[in-house]
Amino acid sequence: MPVTLDPDAAIVYKLFQEAGRPPYETVTPQQARELYLKGCLAASPETPELAGIAPLEIPAPHGQLPARVYTPKSRRDKAGLAPALVFFHGGGWVIGNLDSHDAACRKLAHEGELTVIAVDYRLAPEHKFPAAVQDAITATQWIAANAAALGIDASRLVVGGDSAGGNLAAVAALSARDAEGPVIAGQLLVYPATDFAMRHASHSEPETSVLLTHSVIRWFRDHYLDDLADGEDWRASPARAKSFANLPPAYVLTAGADPLRDEGLEYAERLKQAGVAVTYRHFPGQFHGFFTMGKFLQQSSVAIAEIGVWLKGLG
Repeated sequence: MPVTLDPDAAIVYKLFQEAGRPPYETVTPQQARELYLKGCLAASPETPELAGIAPLEIPAPHGQLPARVYTPKSRRDKAGLAPALVFFHGGGWVIGNLDSHDAACRKLAHEGELTVIAVDYRLAPEHKFPAAVQDAITATQWIAANAAALGIDASRLVVGGDSAGGNLAAVAALSARDAEGPVIAGQLLVYPATDFAMRHASHSEPETSVLLTHSVIRWFRDHYLDDLADGEDWRASPARAKSFANLPPAYVLTAGADPLRDEGLEYAERLKQAGVAVTYRHFPGQFHGFFTMGKFLQQSSVAIAEIGVWLKGLG
């Protein structure tokens, strides 16, 4: 599929190329984390003032999961419990943290007029699959069980994330359905990774190997999974779930110059076929990662504003 980058995306891509940053697959995971965070902070936009940002620790079998609670000013004078978004950051299950997605979470809280709780799940290769999945499910269940104490409405709990975080959000939604709880009001899937088979056309087209390259996806996979057979597990590849019926409404976003483009679209279509309400948004001239680059890419702000409208529409 031919891809033409938007003018600002083409400029950013050129800057990345000229910067001479080493590809992630040529450095250690820790070095990749440092490079990724530096890039995220450099591309983070100005953010709106919020009513509060507070640390949170979520009990888990292995210890405590660090998290961060974002409360928008729009909730400050409103009575009652707030809707909430449990957010899982992207980064191939290997890189990324609360700080890399801080600006995005601030903007989501502001635009969606809801509390955002960002979860810092365990990363690979120190903690391979299914550690991140277990953390996502544990965090979602704990937040729902402690909703009143957190000032949020357990009946209006959304799960979401970008890339690997979108994968974890999709899995958390499937798990909640199959475990008969907690109630999930919606799932926000921003260019989600849904199938480790990686057989879709967008995984081999030269035009999609932009920033998130085909080789770095394999690097992430090899760090995250113990064995390629793990990729057949629906908890790693939610597209392998036996059924998509009775899942919460979904917002699925894809980008044109993205290896994950086609699997995201297919996931949206399979949700629709199962009777799930789906809002699908495609940004043909953007690449994977644009969502967190609002300082340079205007379409990032457009996407977050549109997602905010969808979040408010969930009730």
